[in-house]
Amino acid sequence: MSVLMKRLITLSLTLTLLAAPAFGQISKNDNVNFGEPKPLSIVTEDGTHEFMVDEAKTYDQQARGMMFRESMESDSGMIFEFEEPKVATIWMKNTSIPLDILFVRSNGKILKIEHSHAPYTLRSASSEAVIASVVELKGGEAKARGIRPGDTIKHPFFGN
Repeated sequence: MSVLMKRLITLSLTLTLLAAPAFGQISKNDNVNFGEPKPLSIVTEDGTHEFMVDEAKTYDQQARGMMFRESMESDSGMIFEFEEPKVATIWMKNTSIPLDILFVRSNGKILKIEHSHAPYTLRSASSEAVIASVVELKGGEAKARGIRPGDTIKHPFFGN
């Protein structure tokens, strides 16, 4: 076997192992407990908007996210709380509900919003900069409520 062929095989195996966690199998039957939803507020130019959100703090909770849910209320959502600030990407595998994805800095300020991200797509939405959290709302809620980048999210995770 040539040196080039050996290097290609090694590179292929390495990439496969690195990608494996991203493509981990999540089943509808996996039991992931988010606990009771907690209050979260978003302060905009027009006022304060109240939500009840599931908190995704653990790897299992974050991997599951909003997958396999068939509906959601307009005043509900999910907050992904990262242990360390990072550039984050979110996808919609096994997610049947369009979502507004809010990328949030450690001070609670919204950096960027991906509006009505399409269900079931594997196209990632990226924060494109370091963030501390992601908040997901029902698709269309951010525009309907006038939520914009620069607005502030109030939640214990941000210490505000």
